[in-house]
Amino acid sequence: MMARWLGLPVQASAQAADLDRITVLVHALMAVLFVGWGIYFVYVLVRFRRGRQPAADHGGARAHWSTWTEVGVAVIELLLLGAFSIPAWASRVHPPEAGALVVRVTGQQFNWTIHYPGPDGEFGRVDAALLGPDNPAGLDHASPHAADDVVTINDMHLPIGRAVVVQLAARDVIHSFGVPAMRVKQDAIPGMLTPVWFTPSLEGTFDIACSQLCGLGHYRMRGVITVEPLEKFTAWLASQR
Repeated sequence: MMARWLGLPVQASAQAADLDRITVLVHALMAVLFVGWGIYFVYVLVRFRRGRQPAADHGGARAHWSTWTEVGVAVIELLLLGAFSIPAWASRVHPPEAGALVVRVTGQQFNWTIHYPGPDGEFGRVDAALLGPDNPAGLDHASPHAADDVVTINDMHLPIGRAVVVQLAARDVIHSFGVPAMRVKQDAIPGMLTPVWFTPSLEGTFDIACSQLCGLGHYRMRGVITVEPLEKFTAWLASQR
């Protein structure tokens, strides 16, 4: 409901509703401030018009209502921060340690390379020297855990209802992994492996966009996430191997 009011994409992750709730509260505060300051501006124009106030008075405001208004705004902002934003951040900053599907996503001009570990849960070794048209992840196929890995370009499949930890990296410049339907946006920085996590809660296909200007082809750096039941996901993963 809130997403529709704000014109946001469909809520496709378990975390989306909480994040949308914070967005609604912040927008409500901004709306109150906008209306309040608008009324005050009109009041000042009328109250201190030239006909009523022919001489300037630099004594300033003598009432305390402005002070109480500032205190009230500060209290509301602290409430939003302490009761909503900080708890949401605390619950999102640490990815789940057990039971999550771990996927590596590497951004490069101008596509996303998605790397799944095999049934052993271990990623094969990657080496930039091995990069090529037939090996977009630079996977060392001779390494112990590489034989069952799956690598795709711009095509991510995820099981519904299972937490997903995406390990983000970049191969050239800074990119930003943005999935509006999941309420996810995280920068991918060269030389760093940055985790971001979410739990898909809705079947369907959802866009991956690069949210950081990364070059002339930035506009076409697009991927697709397909969220499906576990059985279909497992079958797809097996077919890719």
